[in-house]
Amino acid sequence: MKRIIENKHPLAIRWFHWVNFPVLTVMIWSGLLIYWAYHPYKIQVGSFTLITFFPDWFFKGLHMKQRLAEGMSWHFALMWLFTINGILYVGYTLISGEWRYLFPKRGSFKEAWQVVLHDLGIRKGPLPVEKYNAAQRIAYSSIIVMGVGSLLTGLAIYKPTQFSWLTTLLGGYEIARLLHFALTIGYVLFFVVHIAQVVKAGWNNFRSMITGFDVVDEKV
Repeated sequence: MKRIIENKHPLAIRWFHWVNFPVLTVMIWSGLLIYWAYHPYKIQVGSFTLITFFPDWFFKGLHMKQRLAEGMSWHFALMWLFTINGILYVGYTLISGEWRYLFPKRGSFKEAWQVVLHDLGIRKGPLPVEKYNAAQRIAYSSIIVMGVGSLLTGLAIYKPTQFSWLTTLLGGYEIARLLHFALTIGYVLFFVVHIAQVVKAGWNNFRSMITGFDVVDEKV
């Protein structure tokens, strides 16, 4: 027997989620257009380069032409929508009490390892039944912190003269730019894991983030 669970995800949460996804996607794309104008970052061991972020073939493979002005226009325009959506989201979670489901609890960091082991198939026992598990709480809270970090570092490198105090506080222009880049890599990694988890959870879970309700099987 199937039963419908109403209001699994409130309408506001779904709106914030689906506004943020395309906005952040386009911001990453436009950020790549900006980064291609000067892309110095790499991971080295001595004189040996392990990873270059990113070689020219990466940009050419995505058919991205060098369009710095266009990238900056898109990036700075969507920055405001990203910021407003983030402020409204945080405000809603605080006022509505949704933060209780999203913020880590005492012991969440310890429990998160059990979630990882379960997802990898190493732990066979069932996880505690709750709206968001410990790993999800940590990930969703981290995204909020990352969003604040992206805004501050973005302002520091966008207007280093007008926001000189902020640029100095973040360690200077070069450090602020590196932090902004590292946060972008963090978003991409979050996307990859998040989408993989959605695929693993199945259609029912994906539908609940669109419609707000969930369908569960009950034993009669």
